[in-house]
Amino acid sequence: MPTQLKEKIKNKKAIVGIIGLGYTGLPLALTLADAGFLVYGIDIDQNRVDLLKKGKSYIDDVPDGNLRSLINKKQFMPAVNYDIFKNLDIVCICLPTPLDKHKQPDMSYIQAALDEIKKRLRRGQLIILESTTYPGTTEELFLPQLATSGLKVGQDFFLAFAPERIDPGNKQYSLRKTPQVVGGITKTCGQLTQLFYQQIIDQVILVSSPRVAEMTKLLENIFRVVNISLINELALLCGKMKIDIWEVIEAAKTKPYGFMPFYPGPGVGGHCIPVDPFYLSWRAKEYNFFTRFIDLAGEINELMPHYVITQIIWALNQQQKPIKNSKILVLGVAYKKDIGDTRESPALKIIEDLLKKKARISYHDPFVPVLEIANQKLKSIKLSLRTLKDADCLLILTDHSNYNYEDLARQSQLVVDTRNAVKNKNLKHVFCL
Repeated sequence: MPTQLKEKIKNKKAIVGIIGLGYTGLPLALTLADAGFLVYGIDIDQNRVDLLKKGKSYIDDVPDGNLRSLINKKQFMPAVNYDIFKNLDIVCICLPTPLDKHKQPDMSYIQAALDEIKKRLRRGQLIILESTTYPGTTEELFLPQLATSGLKVGQDFFLAFAPERIDPGNKQYSLRKTPQVVGGITKTCGQLTQLFYQQIIDQVILVSSPRVAEMTKLLENIFRVVNISLINELALLCGKMKIDIWEVIEAAKTKPYGFMPFYPGPGVGGHCIPVDPFYLSWRAKEYNFFTRFIDLAGEINELMPHYVITQIIWALNQQQKPIKNSKILVLGVAYKKDIGDTRESPALKIIEDLLKKKARISYHDPFVPVLEIANQKLKSIKLSLRTLKDADCLLILTDHSNYNYEDLARQSQLVVDTRNAVKNKNLKHVFCL
C-alpha cells in the first residue's frame, strides 16, 4: 500500500483534498493544482465555494486569473460536502483553531472535520493536519478516532502533522520557498508526507514525531509574541523616560550579531501571534507547568490597544479637545501592512473602544472596503485633503506602503502614529507610540 501511494505522489496521480479554503488552505490547494495534482477543496461556507466556482478569489495572495484557469481546467474543484472523500488519496486539514472567551483551545472545527473523515476513511489514504494546535493533537485526538475504523496506522492509512507557515502578503517567501516541517505517526507516515510536500516545496524537514512538529510551530510563534511584548513594554517605559524607542531600535540594529529587531505597535493581530502561544499555555497546565513568559507576553500585548487610547486622549487634550465627539480618522485597519486581513487586528479593539467613548470614527484602508464593529457597519472613506483637514486626529494603526506619511501628517491637525510611519520628528503635532 505505501508503494502504491508513493508512486501516485511521484507521478502526480494522487488525488488531493484540502479541508478549509482560507488563508492557508486555498493557496495550498492552488499550488498543488499548479503542480499537476487533481485537487478538491472542501469548505462549509457556501458563499466561499460559490465565489471560487466563478473564479473569484477572496484572498489577497490568490489572483483571480490563476484561480479561474485552474477551475476551468477542472484541476481544482471546490465543494461544500465530503461526498468526494472516498476518491481522495491525500487529505490536508487547514481549518481554524481559535481560542474561546476563556483563552482555551476551540477544537470544534477540527472535530467536525474529523467526524466526517473517520466515517469515510479507507485504505491507502494519507491524512495530514496543518492547523496549528497543541502538542499531542495528532496522536491523542486524531489517531484514536481514526483507529475506530479498524484500519492500522502506518499500514492501512497514514497520519502526519505538517504545520502551515503561510505569511499573508509576503512576496519574498512564497509557499514553495518556505521550508516545511513534517512529523509522521510512523516512519512510513513521515516519509510519505515528506515526499508529498517535496513536490511543491523546495525544502522539507522530517522530524521524529508529530509532537515535535506541533511544538515547532508553537515555538516559532512564541518566540515572536514574547519579543514583541518585550519591545512593547520597553516602548511604554521609553515613553515615560522621554526616549525615542524607534531610534533605540535602529541603533541596536547596527550590531551585526546577537540582536534581532522587533517593533512596538498598537497590539498583535492575525491568527498566529495572539492565539497560538496560548495553546501551549493551556496544554502545559496538564503537566502542572506554568508558562509565565507566554502569559506575561499576552498581558502586555493586551494592554497596547488601551495605551493607544490613552495616547489619543492625551494628544487631544493638548488641543483642548475631549474625545467625545472628536472626529478621528483611522488610517489602516488590517492587522499588518499591505494585506486585507483583519483577523484579531488591534484596530478592531481600538475602534470599538473609541466608539464607546462617543468619538466620531471614520477609516480608510485600501485593502478593507467594509468593516463591522460593535454592530456598526463602517465603509472605507476616500482619503483627501478635505477628509484630513476635517479630522480632529489622524490615527495611524496600519502602515500600508502606498502613502507619503509626511505629506499626510502635514495636512492633518493632529496625528497619533502607532507605527513610526511619519519619520520627520520635527512635526510637533505628531505623537508617536
